[in-house]
Amino acid sequence: MTARTLNTLKKIGILGGTFDPPHLGHLKLATHFAKILRLDVLLLIPSGEPWQKSSFITSAETRLRLTEAAGIDLARAFLYLNIPTQIGVDRIEIDRAGPSYAIDTARALRERFGAEASLIWLMGADSLINLPSWNSWDQLLSYVNFAVASRPQYDLSEGLSAEISDLLNNHQRTELSTLENSPFGHIYLDRSLSVDISSSKLRNELRDPNRQAIAFEQIPSHTLEIITNLGLYK
Repeated sequence: MTARTLNTLKKIGILGGTFDPPHLGHLKLATHFAKILRLDVLLLIPSGEPWQKSSFITSAETRLRLTEAAGIDLARAFLYLNIPTQIGVDRIEIDRAGPSYAIDTARALRERFGAEASLIWLMGADSLINLPSWNSWDQLLSYVNFAVASRPQYDLSEGLSAEISDLLNNHQRTELSTLENSPFGHIYLDRSLSVDISSSKLRNELRDPNRQAIAFEQIPSHTLEIITNLGLYK
């Protein structure tokens, strides 16, 4: 992107993750929020060293390739649905040495896009519930907003930790326009979208000859082509 383009951006969606592998749940979440938030740009950010995951993960460069391939399918979906959001696959966490902490990414993106842009971190309800386990989690809303999609296994109406209950009481907003017009500091819970696919489950299914067909249906076509060609997840 050119410097001029950066200066005109207003709403930037951020979808981070291990992406091991990227799946249709990621694309579904990205498409939903790109549409309703009218994002100017959506950044897919594969983690470099996902410190909360096991050591048995696919290499960062391979996961980047898988994510770039998923971005092709996502771009086609945006074109079909007439969603004008630009898509970028960003290697910011892969190029940064050490564990991939969201707070470091949020700070770097705030510096890149400036004080006025609305940075919106897209996540599932499971990530919000587990937020207190993230490094410097309580500082994230000083840099970004959160847009949170519901997941069937995670209830955000009860049984929340005190930290998350307090966070929602102080930062939850019911109007989408709040996120669109504010650079940071707000949380929007979207209960109209339910994503129930996990990368860990897909990896297990890909290793199981009896369930591979089910897994193939949940993986973007260009990503699946790379997985097949490289013989991944066997």
